[in-house]
Amino acid sequence: MVQPVASIELDAQTRQVRPLVDPFARAITYLRVSVTDRCDFRCVYCMAEDMAFLPKADLLTLEELDRLCSAFVRRGVRKLRLTGGEPLVRRSIMTLVASLSRHLASGALDELTLTTNGSQLSKYAAELKANGVERINVSLDTLDPDKFRAITRWGELGKVRSGIDAALAAGLRVKINTVALKDVNDDEIAGLMEWAHGHGMDLTVIEVMPLGEVGAARLDQYLPLSIVRARLGERYALEDLDYRTGGPARYVRVKETGGRLGFITPMTHNFCESCNRVRITCTGTLYMCLGQEDAADLRAPLRASEANDLLDAAIDEAISRKPKGHDFVIDRRHRRPSLARHMSVTGG
Repeated sequence: MVQPVASIELDAQTRQVRPLVDPFARAITYLRVSVTDRCDFRCVYCMAEDMAFLPKADLLTLEELDRLCSAFVRRGVRKLRLTGGEPLVRRSIMTLVASLSRHLASGALDELTLTTNGSQLSKYAAELKANGVERINVSLDTLDPDKFRAITRWGELGKVRSGIDAALAAGLRVKINTVALKDVNDDEIAGLMEWAHGHGMDLTVIEVMPLGEVGAARLDQYLPLSIVRARLGERYALEDLDYRTGGPARYVRVKETGGRLGFITPMTHNFCESCNRVRITCTGTLYMCLGQEDAADLRAPLRASEANDLLDAAIDEAISRKPKGHDFVIDRRHRRPSLARHMSVTGG
């Protein structure tokens, strides 16, 4: 059972702790935490089929993840997203969710949410809702069972569809995340959008990111969302919206469905100018930018002292190095990813 650490609880004194602001005057208010590098799928744009996962001894304990998340909440983070790998395959993960929900109750945190492949939602949806999670993102790239198995290598579409139904029944707001894959699902995006909107769910389309060797050429997978939007614009009336969820998506309203459609474009148009996010891996490594290799070890200061002085100093030093933007590019000459790190390490 995760036990809250008294020294990191928010009170009148700790609210005065200096907030996290990067060198470009951007306040860091959004933390994404990968609770595991393991997943029950092997999506072709995310993982190699034969992955070498971290030894369990290298992972932060749930208590350490709680303490680390809480340190960031104390420093001004208002939105916390749990990711993976697949976060719901982490043993006893709901004890962490239950413990972190105290920050929702205190008002220190605006939102606790997660991104999932949906495979475990039938089991956990009601419990997530009971612990203060109001909305989730579900990664889903096709509604074709055979194509779903080909993309995920191991996944079962029926299990994911049942999980989404369970989440909606539990009262969770669900957003579908779809990676646009050239010559794979580009002919399905309109259908996915209509399906999602028909069930009261938003859809966000994402460009494939050049992270990690996955056994496929990135150039073969890459589909610019400028093309996707132009194609959709031939069939639907798309109205730009100011709506934001705290992440990088830019949204439109689809007149014909009444639903929202988001676009995340790390390749054709980066979203760095307003970046308010940092990411922590399950080993306690802090990445200030998804598209850069620069990172900071927070596990050592976390374990070196029960007080937060060393941890706060390490966080401050890391945030002082947050870059202005990422350097995503697909190497067209050598057909290799920009970064060797797999998407599953930092949770996208």
